[in-house]
Amino acid sequence: MEINAVNLRAAGVGFNAAFQRGLGVAASQYLRVATVVNSTTSSNEYGWLGKAPRFREWIGDRVINAMSKSGYTLKNKSYENTISVDRDDISDDNLGIYGPLFEELGSSAITFPDELVFALMKLGFSSNCYDGQYFFDVDHPVLDEKGNTVSVANTDGGNGAPWFLMDVSRPLKPMIFQSRKPFTNLVSKDKEEDDNVFTRKEFVYGIDGRCQVGFGFWQQAWGSKQTLDVAHYEAARAALTGMKGDYGRPLGLNPNLLVVGPSLEGAAKRIVQSVLVNGGESNPWANTAEVLMVPWLA
Repeated sequence: MEINAVNLRAAGVGFNAAFQRGLGVAASQYLRVATVVNSTTSSNEYGWLGKAPRFREWIGDRVINAMSKSGYTLKNKSYENTISVDRDDISDDNLGIYGPLFEELGSSAITFPDELVFALMKLGFSSNCYDGQYFFDVDHPVLDEKGNTVSVANTDGGNGAPWFLMDVSRPLKPMIFQSRKPFTNLVSKDKEEDDNVFTRKEFVYGIDGRCQVGFGFWQQAWGSKQTLDVAHYEAARAALTGMKGDYGRPLGLNPNLLVVGPSLEGAAKRIVQSVLVNGGESNPWANTAEVLMVPWLA
């Protein structure tokens, strides 16, 4: 095939079509556990995470719920993914081999947030959230009914494979995906005079974007590395449904998503999907949560 502007443009159109197919068929999971916050600047501050407003009887003047200055800031990071196409492959009309590669590029653009969100979730046992404690910790500071600071846990420790029970029904989910620039625009350097072509005889195509991930309300998630069995599942549900905000305000949580890696999928389904247990007894935990198996937690 002759190397000219028309043929190079046609090749680029074909590569972009394959990229778009990848965008269209890929499935992501991060939206189940993360709220997307559209960012318009280099970073966003989430000081309001420390102040959940509550209703009160209106007696006298209004009481203003001022934003708590927790200082929790997420700074966007830049990421890229780039593919090169050998000039000889275009000259030899050998472009079919690149179709699956560009489709995979599109697929990776959709699932990359999964990698970031679930990687951070695994690190929640050793990474700080808005209150300065690890996201999964045993001593989150909360004010009791009398205004005294008490410690509240959203983990029971352990050393095994991690699993997570969450309430994902609220506007703010336990995780945050902060989107600054989506990974959906395929950019090409495919002119004969481009340095990459002249020097290395490579046509270059790539995508880039900016984003960040972080933690939302720790009260909505229970993280455990204990054995995933009925006893520990029951304890996790009891802890989350009994969660209270400052001054003893019940949060009304309903944990409805059990997030596990591949090794715990069977155990999770036995706990919440089996209608009968122990040779015929009714399972009280059947259908109390949906199982979300996440390969990124392997």
